[in-house]
Amino acid sequence: RRSSRRCGRGEAFPTTSQPSPEDFQRAYQEALQEADHVLSIHISAKLSGTVQSALLAAQNFPERITVFDSQAASLGIGMMVLRALELLQAGQALPEVIRELERIRQDHFVRFSVATLEFLKRGGRIGGAQALLGTLLGIKPILTLKEGRVEAAGRARGERKAREEILKDFQAWARGREHIRAFFLYSAEENAVRELKEMVLASGLPVEEALVSELGAVIASHTGPGTYGFYAYSL
Repeated sequence: RRSSRRCGRGEAFPTTSQPSPEDFQRAYQEALQEADHVLSIHISAKLSGTVQSALLAAQNFPERITVFDSQAASLGIGMMVLRALELLQAGQALPEVIRELERIRQDHFVRFSVATLEFLKRGGRIGGAQALLGTLLGIKPILTLKEGRVEAAGRARGERKAREEILKDFQAWARGREHIRAFFLYSAEENAVRELKEMVLASGLPVEEALVSELGAVIASHTGPGTYGFYAYSL
């Protein structure tokens, strides 16, 4: 949170770099001392070189490492890790777990709003949201991830309208679904995401679980302070 606030005051923001193959090799060696197989779930390969580093390291452990590209970031990865853990603890075999992760990767909801697109632009991760650059003061960009790449989902005038648009998109996605789990995220300031969560829970949709977490420093460094939104999937 401290780094996000420094960034908001215009101070230099830390740069980021993915772990090296050597980092992964050490981590895998340690994990394989306690397990026969490692399921390694990571940030979208279109946002980071992490998956490539993991794949390179996995070559040193034939048939003992499964590297999974979540095509997500932050809590999008977290929701898949939690689901995988839930299934493994319930006795599901690894191939069944992978099939479920592939289903979630293919069919989930994600929307987020940023205070400015400048941080995504600076980090080279703006993707299809490029079209929203230069929008008028007071216009809030609404973004999504498509196949692991940042894309524009819309725009709204002001914070309240942005939350209403995100809710409307979620209602359209959630129609006909049951047993929805939602994962809310924010950077630096929590008020906006708390209000969004309350709107979602008051909507009458079958959201059974709603977790709130602050963005980690790596993702926050590319989105900037004032980012908020959420991921969701259904069982």
